[in-house]
Amino acid sequence: MTATRMPTFYIPHGGGPCFFMEWQMGPPDTWDHMATWLRGLDATLPAKPKALLVVSAHWEAPVVSVMTAAAPPLLYDYSGFPPHTYALTWPAPGSPALADRVLALLAKAGIQTRTDAQRGFDHGVFIPLKVTYPDAQVSTVQVSLLKGLDPGAHLALGRALAPLRDEGVLIIGSGMSYHNMRGFGTAGALRDSARFGDWLADTVSQESAARAAALADWSSAPGGRESHPREEHLLPLMVAAGAAGADRGQEVFRDEVMGSVVSAIRFG
Repeated sequence: MTATRMPTFYIPHGGGPCFFMEWQMGPPDTWDHMATWLRGLDATLPAKPKALLVVSAHWEAPVVSVMTAAAPPLLYDYSGFPPHTYALTWPAPGSPALADRVLALLAKAGIQTRTDAQRGFDHGVFIPLKVTYPDAQVSTVQVSLLKGLDPGAHLALGRALAPLRDEGVLIIGSGMSYHNMRGFGTAGALRDSARFGDWLADTVSQESAARAAALADWSSAPGGRESHPREEHLLPLMVAAGAAGADRGQEVFRDEVMGSVVSAIRFG
């Protein structure tokens, strides 16, 4: 039986372990709306995912790398947060079988790969998904970004992974649509993030060829480079968009966080 085709998502993963601590760098409810949205994401799906494939802003590698561990650990790749946030757990199983399938799809597309059996889920994976899937029962595989941060390469990566959608796999790009660490809370952040967010919402709704061309030239967009001085938090969107194929995207979440507009995108 053919699995129900899954959508793809570009989700915001928040700031560090923000959903699991008392937030003191702004209003205590700073992340509440985002957490509520993440908590409800699974209910919007056409079926329960058989597995999750996640591309996080927090893993870059010279060659596209695929986690193959059956029981991945967690990588607490944040600093300066309360001690209890370094004892958080999210024991989602890995899936060596899905990892093998990913490697085969990427090889077929001519994309060079390597495996990584040691790396753990970084906070771009386990922090938001601990909200969405607190029971940690869905098998999860993480795939790296590619150093060089070329948007076209990440669109191609997504296109290669697209068949997984018809195999019950939910593809998630995890980043932040605004990620200017020096900009948060400044006068220009709200303006730049809103302009870029509007551009993103319009761009992802276009047909696939026009969308890909515009996303590849994202740095020319209004507020683009101001929102992403370095683009690693945007590139997971490229993977989700590439995997979307002909499915148009739509903005499904928008909030103002730390003086900036942050959004989420769904394709399909």
